[in-house]
Amino acid sequence: MPTTPARAARTAAGVLAASLAVLPLTACSFSTDTLSCSGSECTVRLSGDQAQVDVLGTSLSFGGVQDGRASLSVGGASVSCAEGETVSVASLSLTCTTVQTDSVELTASLG
Repeated sequence: MPTTPARAARTAAGVLAASLAVLPLTACSFSTDTLSCSGSECTVRLSGDQAQVDVLGTSLSFGGVQDGRASLSVGGASVSCAEGETVSVASLSLTCTTVQTDSVELTASLG
């Protein structure tokens, strides 16, 4: 039986509605071994030279620690932060919560 334009439109609308219903679930919260997000805030732990993760739509990589400051590349921009320090770069605000000799844990939020 051929598909009518009305049936095709209903099918497309159903697929779109299902996609929109699932999107908030995937964008709202998730976690892995190094990344845990809820809403527009993520906690990230990076260890090892050049560890990389995508956070809130921005690429974030770890370049190591020197003199107690973690070196990070955020969306192509280079920044560093000490434990407890907050820096803003690209569309993110980053707070370095723990800086160790070979790792950094930070909180990233939009804005």
